Amino acid sequence: MSTEKGTISIHTENIFPVIKKFLYSDNEIFLRELVSNAVDASQKIKRLSSLGQFSGEVGDLTVDVKFDEKAKTITISDNGIGMTAEEIKKYINQIAFSGATEFMEKFKEANDANEIIGRFGLGFYSAFMVADKVEIESLSYQEGATPAHWTCDGSTSYEISEGTRTTRGTDVILHINDDSAEFLEKSRLQNILNKYAQFLPVPIRFGTKTTSEPDGEDEEGKPKYKSVEVDNIINNTNPAWTKAPADLKDEDYLAFYRELYPHSMDEPLFWIHLNVDYPFNLTGILYFPKIKNELEIQRNKIKLYSRQVFITDEVKDIVPEFLMLLHGVIDSPDIPLNVSRSFLQADSNVKKINNYITKKVADKLQEIFKADRKGFEEKWNDIGLFIKYGILSDDKFAEKANEFCLIRNTSNESFTIKEYYEKVRDIQIDKDGNIIYLYSSDPAQQDSFISTAKAKGYDVLILDGPLDSHFTGYLEQKGGEKVQLKRVDSDVIDKLIQKEEEIKLELSEEESKKTVDVFQKAISRSDMNVQVEALHADDLPVSVTLDEFMRRMKDMAKTGGGMGFYGTLPDNYKVSVNGNHPLIKRILSSSEEESEKLAKQAFDLALLSRGLLTGADLTSFVKRSVELI
Repeated sequence: MSTEKGTISIHTENIFPVIKKFLYSDNEIFLRELVSNAVDASQKIKRLSSLGQFSGEVGDLTVDVKFDEKAKTITISDNGIGMTAEEIKKYINQIAFSGATEFMEKFKEANDANEIIGRFGLGFYSAFMVADKVEIESLSYQEGATPAHWTCDGSTSYEISEGTRTTRGTDVILHINDDSAEFLEKSRLQNILNKYAQFLPVPIRFGTKTTSEPDGEDEEGKPKYKSVEVDNIINNTNPAWTKAPADLKDEDYLAFYRELYPHSMDEPLFWIHLNVDYPFNLTGILYFPKIKNELEIQRNKIKLYSRQVFITDEVKDIVPEFLMLLHGVIDSPDIPLNVSRSFLQADSNVKKINNYITKKVADKLQEIFKADRKGFEEKWNDIGLFIKYGILSDDKFAEKANEFCLIRNTSNESFTIKEYYEKVRDIQIDKDGNIIYLYSSDPAQQDSFISTAKAKGYDVLILDGPLDSHFTGYLEQKGGEKVQLKRVDSDVIDKLIQKEEEIKLELSEEESKKTVDVFQKAISRSDMNVQVEALHADDLPVSVTLDEFMRRMKDMAKTGGGMGFYGTLPDNYKVSVNGNHPLIKRILSSSEEESEKLAKQAFDLALLSRGLLTGADLTSFVKRSVELI
């Protein structure tokens, strides 16, 4: 073969400096692209053999990644189908650059390297992000083929001549530029391969590693070990998600989880194996981690693959937002990974995949709930946040989740939303026919209010999670007809669930006014609004409550619920004075000094029950209590 020189046919200036400059921040993906190409070539020879179009020995298809720090080269070698000189001209010089002109016009609009490389067929040319010169040595599988050598120095000029390769396959040799010297370090290359090639379907070898193996016993009969040098195979070519669920046991799923997340301290609660081939292709395993009562960015994210090639762990446009709390792997060749986000969000396949995953997760949770409700209830503290997040953010998930979403009361009993409605509908109904759900956001601090409610025969839910300020609104909409939620400390109990019976106030209008005056003077706080209430004589003499609506709006503002205005407003409490309590008669009949002291004591007791008595006020209360004793 005679040496041939030519120019890559693109109607523009030199494109390589543009590639280097624009993609510099993400330049490590050159190794992913070149190793993936080598894997594709290896799989193709296997495919041709299975179809009877190649009769030779397939042999060892291991892909080798090597580097030479002195020569400043990185070489990716495969034993795949190889290329003839004509094929190199076709695939490297023409097809790989078919979108070059469009690239030059539009590269400024691209958001990241993946978008450019995938859209414009520049996978091979990503090598020029790190190399001054790239060589290809290749020998085609075709009988009688001549080895070919291609070289390009980063300009649009190339040279093809007869090559030196004697076995089928391809070597891609990168002459690393000075700015990219970091890629001539073993640990750097190892980390990139671990990231992108961990589950590629063809073995990837990166030099050797030292390991220990048994070497008999010593004089005391204890086992001995010796160090041996073995191939450093980067990847597991047959990961769990590529296998049939019937072929896997629980320990296989757990072992794969540890392979994915070697630094994770906790084992997953359970998992879902995804496997669908119509109307799109998708496989994967999603794990339910232990999710505590706090929303946080998860370190162990879902990893997205395409034909076992790692793409990203930023999957927010493919997986519904609430499922981002899960861990695991999704693999689909049908996800258009290398296009803009706006296109991705509008893509019909992505929407179908999104809906499919949501359905599978809901079905799995429902299946576990029905098969082992007790076990499901025991796991609720770890999965409740996830399920509530899904209900609040995804209507389709919510439709199914209503059947297994649990709510718990202060007696640690669990109910589905429908079960709880049936439990309280005939008891906690007010005079207007509203079904009142009482709840506590802090059972320890609100214990006196809970006790008062229970004394009336009422039930109290616990809603103390980070999403429960929003979940209360959902329960009011979907929990049943005419359902209202009221926090147990948002008013006195007889006001929270008002019955038909009228309690007569034993104080005259003048006595009521005097009572308000005494308490306002004793309290002397602008954020406390005193009201005299007609309550049962055995109810507390004074209660301090925060209006349900205002408190809920302020809670939602804290969790980013779009109620920011309310978050800036000061707290305003209602001081309910029980006009029928014997203490009030005593206050009204006491001297001015004594009545003010008793009013202040009763008020401080109410504050104390709410955990609102602190600092100097608490010290004064203790001293006053000693004096009264």
